[in-house]
Amino acid sequence: MKKVILLVFGIIICSHLAVAQITYPDNNLPADTLRLFARDIISTGLANRDFTISPTGDELFYTIQHPKFIVSVIIRLTKVNGKWGKPEVAPFSGVFRDLEASFSPNGKTVFFSSDRPLTGNQPKRDFDIWKVSKTADGIWGKPENLGANVNTAKNEFYPSVAKSGNLYFTVEAPYGKGGEDIVVCSYAASGYLAPISLPHGVNTSHGEFNAFVDPDEQFILFTSDGRADDKGKGDIYISKKDKTNNWLPVQHLPGTINSTSLDYCPYVTPDKKYLIFTSNRLRKEWYNEKAVTYAELNSLLSEPGNGQDDIYWVQFNLSAY
Repeated sequence: MKKVILLVFGIIICSHLAVAQITYPDNNLPADTLRLFARDIISTGLANRDFTISPTGDELFYTIQHPKFIVSVIIRLTKVNGKWGKPEVAPFSGVFRDLEASFSPNGKTVFFSSDRPLTGNQPKRDFDIWKVSKTADGIWGKPENLGANVNTAKNEFYPSVAKSGNLYFTVEAPYGKGGEDIVVCSYAASGYLAPISLPHGVNTSHGEFNAFVDPDEQFILFTSDGRADDKGKGDIYISKKDKTNNWLPVQHLPGTINSTSLDYCPYVTPDKKYLIFTSNRLRKEWYNEKAVTYAELNSLLSEPGNGQDDIYWVQFNLSAY
């Protein structure tokens, strides 16, 4: 019995250490002050959005997207021998418009949104949720559409998966409470059950979208636009669950996390130390009384903070909300 207890204890410790030792392409870790994430590696001045990292911290995905959504490609970085490599197109992306990759809690599957066809070679007119899993030799396999219980003729975006297998995502639901709702498909042995719109408070008559769910389903982060405390084009909110497993009233994230621009695609790292999200806020004012120089114009248009999407991060403290 003692050996069994020690073995279990050792597994718990090892698991904890595996999460605690996650490192990032950006060694300039944020405190409680917002920072651009991985400048000149990921945040380059292109429209970079959404983010996910494997539980073991050796692989991450994000999206590079044309501002007019002409192109949308999932990008991958991998870590080998403790060193992060350079960005490359994910092995399952690069042909159709793909975005919003999200690791499953065990790291073996990635869920994402795509307009790739079910058959043929012409893109769909809407976006579905797909998944791709690793094969026995650690290679990403062939993507699979999640089927009719999840996907409809409307758009499905931003999947987030809990340890229970429950799948949260954004959909333009006819049964919803607003233009876009956050819904959950419970997981059963037979597959995903029909989606259910999250309750009032999380969903409203305004648009709610791009939800990150805690793997233990104890909190949810999402973006909403049009609420009374919305600073601009969409802000990030949080809701926790109470002791009876009901979602509590949402809170607007404080400080400089939200801006007068669109702030969205929230994500909390597996160690729950950092909040990573996307924003198209400007780095500084573009206009003043002094005429802009060519060098200044080039910087404003081509570097992060140019009004296209950038990825930011900040320390995450759940108890503060």
